Amino acid sequence: MRHLPAFHDVRGRIVVVVGTSAAADAKAALAATAGARLRRVAKLATDDLRDAALVFVATGDAGTDAAAASLANSHGKPVNVVDRADLGTFVMGAVVDRDPVTVAISTAGAAPMLAQHLRRRVEAAIPAGFGAVASLLGRARERIRRAAPQPGERRRLYRRLIEGRTGQLALAGRSAEAAAALAHELAAADLPRVGTPAGRVYLVGAGPGDPELLTVKALRLIGEADVIVHDRLVDPAILDRARRDAELVFAGKACGNHSMPQAEINALLVRLGREGRRVVRLKGGDPFVFGRGGEEAEALAEAGIGFEIVPGITAALGCAAYAGLPLTHRDFAQSCLLVTAHSRKGRLDVDWTALTRPNQTAAIYMGLGALAELADGLIARGVAPSVFAAVIDRGTRTAQKVVVAPLAELGRAASEAHLEGPALVIVGEVARLAPALHWFGAAPVVAEQPARLSVAV
Repeated sequence: MRHLPAFHDVRGRIVVVVGTSAAADAKAALAATAGARLRRVAKLATDDLRDAALVFVATGDAGTDAAAASLANSHGKPVNVVDRADLGTFVMGAVVDRDPVTVAISTAGAAPMLAQHLRRRVEAAIPAGFGAVASLLGRARERIRRAAPQPGERRRLYRRLIEGRTGQLALAGRSAEAAAALAHELAAADLPRVGTPAGRVYLVGAGPGDPELLTVKALRLIGEADVIVHDRLVDPAILDRARRDAELVFAGKACGNHSMPQAEINALLVRLGREGRRVVRLKGGDPFVFGRGGEEAEALAEAGIGFEIVPGITAALGCAAYAGLPLTHRDFAQSCLLVTAHSRKGRLDVDWTALTRPNQTAAIYMGLGALAELADGLIARGVAPSVFAAVIDRGTRTAQKVVVAPLAELGRAASEAHLEGPALVIVGEVARLAPALHWFGAAPVVAEQPARLSVAV
């Protein structure tokens, strides 16, 4: 972050605008909207800086702009120079005005047009009525504080007001009805004044890695959570969406290295729920696909803790799509099998009969460490060594690698590619399509060029 975001209160204060250009007019209009007293000058002099809160420079002449910025800086006045972020002490973002809600977007002067583009997207996402919601809550701030004196309790009350009938009425412009709904809510007998309120645990799928593959619901819950219990496959960029005061608890697992045993994770979720916390149990992929979400849900149900399941894009879907591999295709695979490469007593423990069925795609989770045993086992049970397979390493992330090879060559090809994991193994003739359907990241490494296939249309 190059600039510290801040909002200046310029109501009734002097803002100097240097220049007569269209850009200067725009800065003057913006300052006037915020209640500033304008001082317009064509060329800046020392007397013009007297009692000034801010200075905007937009003369259109590089030398004059630089001289004005130097003078303002020498007198310790915050100064902004249009199109010359390097001369000033602050930059102006693209503004979304939903008074009193204000959103400013800055690219630190690097790409102003990008900031304008993002502003249009934010404007579409924030209806004008949110200003009315903010005003209503602002007027009731002290009443809300009295009704819910504890921070956690107050946060839940605000959430109820914003997301419930009060917020909906204010958003629709029905201000009188919204005020009545607010009063009713504050006077309601069920306000959590005493005791511990009921907590709730959300078992949320974070998807295969790319933060943009989060569902809308997952994104909202992450931003609202009091506590996030996450595993090692959750991208740090996803955790950045959490509230600043949210507690982050790492409960990750790697093969043979469990940061927190599953029984302890179950007990932790139950304890946090009993404390009245709003908990997100955040898992890579989908919580119910090799995520042990079922065990956690059972523990919560047995303890009487309310919970919800929020599905995510599982690795088989996300990684295969980003590698250009259709899991089903009418010419090559009429079914798809999801398998985990689980080991028991040092040996691969899978349903070999199911894995060797023809005309299917097998998506094998956590199979990187067992590639050789997996390939040998399939070939020994009748799968042709020439059947193609793929390994998708760190799928959907910018560092994604894809290796495609005949089954007999898969282990060697993956080893030579120096894959790091997590990885998904795809076994089936659809792997042949990877070179032709590649669209994301580095091109796949193909150990042996697949024969050209005739695809029906």
